[in-house]
Amino acid sequence: MSSVSVDRLVAGQPQTHYARSGTVSIAYQVVGDGPRDLVFVAGWVTHLEAGWDDPLLARFRRRLASFSRLILFDKRGTGMSDRVANRDLPTLEERMDDVRAVMDAAGSERAALLGHSEGGPMAMLFAATYPERTTALITIGAYARRIWDPEYPWAPTPEQRQRFFDLIQRDWGSEVDVATVAPTLANDEAFRRRYATYSRLSASPGAALVLARMNTEVDVRHVLPAIRVPTLVLHRDGDLDSNIEEGRYIAARIPAAKFVELPGRDHLPWVGDQDGVVDEIEEYLTGIRPTPQPDRFLATVLFTDIVGSTERAAALGDDAWRDLLERHHTAVRHELARFRGQEISTSGDGFFATFDGPARAVRCAVAIRDRLRESGLEVRAGVHSGECERMGDNIGGLAVHIGSRVAGLAGPGEVLASSTVKDLVAGSGIVFEDRGAHSLKGIPGEWRVFHVARV
Repeated sequence: MSSVSVDRLVAGQPQTHYARSGTVSIAYQVVGDGPRDLVFVAGWVTHLEAGWDDPLLARFRRRLASFSRLILFDKRGTGMSDRVANRDLPTLEERMDDVRAVMDAAGSERAALLGHSEGGPMAMLFAATYPERTTALITIGAYARRIWDPEYPWAPTPEQRQRFFDLIQRDWGSEVDVATVAPTLANDEAFRRRYATYSRLSASPGAALVLARMNTEVDVRHVLPAIRVPTLVLHRDGDLDSNIEEGRYIAARIPAAKFVELPGRDHLPWVGDQDGVVDEIEEYLTGIRPTPQPDRFLATVLFTDIVGSTERAAALGDDAWRDLLERHHTAVRHELARFRGQEISTSGDGFFATFDGPARAVRCAVAIRDRLRESGLEVRAGVHSGECERMGDNIGGLAVHIGSRVAGLAGPGEVLASSTVKDLVAGSGIVFEDRGAHSLKGIPGEWRVFHVARV
């Protein structure tokens, strides 16, 4: 089994490699350089590179990589791995072969396996079959059987699974099951759009349906007593896709397994309180529970939006406007990655991001403006540095409100910065033009604002 690499085209993402598993190429990435290997066996369908475009999933991956050498992969037939005929989509045994191929290619002799949802049964089977290569088994929202049985009454009934199959056939490419796997973000338009795009890139409608049907046949109940590696079973108490009783069932049948019940309804571990999930994993693997991150910190905030977006949308029509927004989002995210910005939220045609340095934020704003101007779009941007407050996966505080208000003062094609930013980037070569003092709605006092004339 050999490995070949493909240069990354998007800055800020790890390099994608390919491992040979028989005649099939399996895409994988290695993130971080921690002292222990951790293989993330994701659920259902995935796309390695598109996953980095979702700020929540990207943050989840980075957290795992902060204490491990994280190995990610796309199962055959999905994502960036070789697409195969639907009749050749992988069985559990073939998925194990693919994991071994990836581990070999990545130079990993032994690793902990982290199995989420549909990835859980395969990780369980791998741990039982290859204990010499498995340092630990961790499951999140996993199940042992995917169809109802009198002795396993929490799984979906055949009728429920058929309704899910029908939904895939009818609506693949839209949000499909977002209300089940991420109910707390089911009304978040930006998240739903990202989830739909990620699903389309991960698998074709036919592949998604075949994999769903194959998963319905999975039953690893008899494997559980044979698992002899240290095991941690994590499950959210309100998981709508995999009942918490399934987690209890698994933990009760794996010798010496540790069961941890977490609060929450989201099935996707990176949605909701992802820190609660990762903290448990880190403590289990390292013996050390991470100290809480400070709630307040200094950051530079950037706000951007499209000038005249309402009129532009009305003129173009829904489909053309949606296509234009996707190109806009791709361009903005490319520049954010290039300048080490972290996307916090996206609303319609606007972006909110943070940076660990004001000069990078200013240069990123100018790069976004120039890149989109070439595409016929005018954007405006505002930059401010100040103390921010972590609020779960969001960022709040007075500095955020000031940055938003500064952006609101900008005209077409303008990048405006607060005096705080101007002072902090002294000596950087960035040239500013004074735009005077302004009263910012809801913000005490007057604030001097500057136009970025040259970077």
